Amino acid sequence: MSIKQRNHVTVLGNGEKTIVFAHGFGCDQTVWNRIGPAFEKDYRIVLFDYTGSGRSDKSLYSSERYSSLDGYALDLVEIADEMNLSDVIFVGHSVSSMIGAIASIQRPHLMDRLIMIGPSPHYMNDGDYKGGFEREDINELLDMMELNYKEWAKYLAPVVMKNEERPELASNFERTLSENDPVIARRFAEVTFTSDLRDRLAQVSVPTLILQTREDAISPIEVGEYVHEHIKGSEFVLMNARGHNPHISDPEETIQVIRDYLNGDRK
Repeated sequence: MSIKQRNHVTVLGNGEKTIVFAHGFGCDQTVWNRIGPAFEKDYRIVLFDYTGSGRSDKSLYSSERYSSLDGYALDLVEIADEMNLSDVIFVGHSVSSMIGAIASIQRPHLMDRLIMIGPSPHYMNDGDYKGGFEREDINELLDMMELNYKEWAKYLAPVVMKNEERPELASNFERTLSENDPVIARRFAEVTFTSDLRDRLAQVSVPTLILQTREDAISPIEVGEYVHEHIKGSEFVLMNARGHNPHISDPEETIQVIRDYLNGDRK
């Protein structure tokens, strides 16, 4: 089986420059359905599912390989190798922001630019660092996933999406979360929420844009600012969008901010 088959790689558009869109925890490449088409005219678009997610080959999921985010970064590197990708624009949501950061450190010529949406190098509070969660919060979340995955998805979806006036967003996201393999999803969640990559931020040398939303229950504004402060030369945008998934809830603003950055129109 090829890497492209393993990770259900989809290629759209015909541009010379490539944009790779990478989904966050609990999701798959379909979360970019309202973003990717806006760039197809000018770029080649590469979408994929991490091993164990979406329509990837779940039989190739290894709890040992994916016991750290480095294993997921290896998915990205292997896709790039098979497709001869270099100098790509990488757009990563949530945990994929840090997976992209790891890959950029390991392969300096893989990325031309790194765009992070709602990044967090560490989700737990630690002294003066406010990651947003206590260890007990993470343990309760993981326990809920193990005891009743469907109820966990029902609980988490509206917390993540916000936008209470548009309940259909939470309903649709609940459906996305519920389609995961519960065992693999719980393992991915544990890796995501217990990782500490703060010391790697200073190693990122790729030009980086950080997109931060308001009222983000997963990655608070303070975390986005922390990432900005620790990646040299990075740019920071506080969006008008609310919630953790602006590419789903506010695709127009997300598209515009990315486009402005790529076109050099940021002020």
